[in-house]
Amino acid sequence: MQSKGKLLIVEDEKIALKSLIHVMTKEGYDVAGTQSGATALGWIENQSFDVVLTDLRMEKVDGMQVLKKCRERSPDTEVIMITGYASPESAVEAMKRGAFYYIVKPFRLDDVRKVVDEALKKIRLKRENSQLREQIEGYEGKVKIITQDTAMLKLLEMARQVAPTDCKVLITGDSGTGKELFARYLHYNSDRAESPFLAVNCGAFGEELLSNEMFGHEKGAFTGALTLKKGLIESAQGGTLFLDEITEMSPAMQVKLLRVIQEHEVLRLGGTAPVKTDARYIAATNRDIAVFTKDGSFRQDLFFRLNVVNFHIPPLCERKGDVALLSYYFLNKFAMLMKKEITNISSEAISLLENHDFPGNVRELENIIERGVAINTGHSIEVAHLPEKLRESGTHLFRKKEGRIPSLEVQEEAYIRWVLNEADGNQTVAAQMLGISRVSLWRKLKSYEIDDA
Repeated sequence: MQSKGKLLIVEDEKIALKSLIHVMTKEGYDVAGTQSGATALGWIENQSFDVVLTDLRMEKVDGMQVLKKCRERSPDTEVIMITGYASPESAVEAMKRGAFYYIVKPFRLDDVRKVVDEALKKIRLKRENSQLREQIEGYEGKVKIITQDTAMLKLLEMARQVAPTDCKVLITGDSGTGKELFARYLHYNSDRAESPFLAVNCGAFGEELLSNEMFGHEKGAFTGALTLKKGLIESAQGGTLFLDEITEMSPAMQVKLLRVIQEHEVLRLGGTAPVKTDARYIAATNRDIAVFTKDGSFRQDLFFRLNVVNFHIPPLCERKGDVALLSYYFLNKFAMLMKKEITNISSEAISLLENHDFPGNVRELENIIERGVAINTGHSIEVAHLPEKLRESGTHLFRKKEGRIPSLEVQEEAYIRWVLNEADGNQTVAAQMLGISRVSLWRKLKSYEIDDA
């Protein structure tokens, strides 16, 4: 069986040490144990441990010295302090110096198992964050689509196959999913990569302006037309024309576009001789285009011309595995632009982001990280740097129920349950967090009929 992690236990009481070694070995850890703090310092100097579980008060070399050595020699190692002489001052001091947790004697072995497991989860997250940064640094090419999502990777593989064929493509997906980026990916993986990639939003112009943008005009075609103007179709010669929000195009413009695609030529406004064109067409929409073709507002023949290959970009809420990866990509991007030394996103912030629905998709996530970098004066994006609405979505306390404000008793019960959950069921730790005695907490648990009592 593969080891869950490498664990060092430093405990000067022989029976307690043997008990901890036995339990944690059965849990699947690779365990080393010693009664001597000095021996522990030597091992830490020459070996790597994932977690160190150390007594605080020991002769000659105490737990604080063990903690200090770990911070110097192996900053990624998590240190859990154990003491039979609990005081708020010693707990605060241990935490300030970087201890992961503070366990008070007498303790339940199950509590120790839970705390060690949480420490390993934190270590794994740190390593994953480091791997994400390395993965992002490895992205190359003119267009980067950052993903590790299985569905997106399949789309990219298909895109690389379709890109050189020069066939027309329709990209569908919600706003903010990156449809234009995907179109650029197709372009830069095609034989047209050295020629222009031009984009037009069909919903951003009225019919006349859009016609002028796409088809161009001859000199003197209308008042103010002082020079000849090539349209985007003509300017994209040898390259790609990206037609965003294609369903917003008027019926008259659809007829003109269909003719250009069929005949491979464009007639400028005021012109008499058609100009040969050679542009690849990629269209996109965030609407259900089938509805538009069914009611006749979008020409079915144009739809068939454009929809040779369809790529549907999934929303970010269906790509939860990409949230952390994209967050670190945007962090690196904006930290560099703003010249800030921010290299990390806390596990709590990542967790909150991963549980968000992202109605604005990748664009929303990018804005959140940009804001986090902009208001940051430290080296890590924390929960406090996330938008208030996002932070509020992570808590369920103090909300009206059925239009009524809950009573103090109801709120106290909910708060105690929440704190107990945060303490992984450890009533001693929960009592310390609540600022009450262990006996007082026990009485409240009994009165609220909370199972942990």
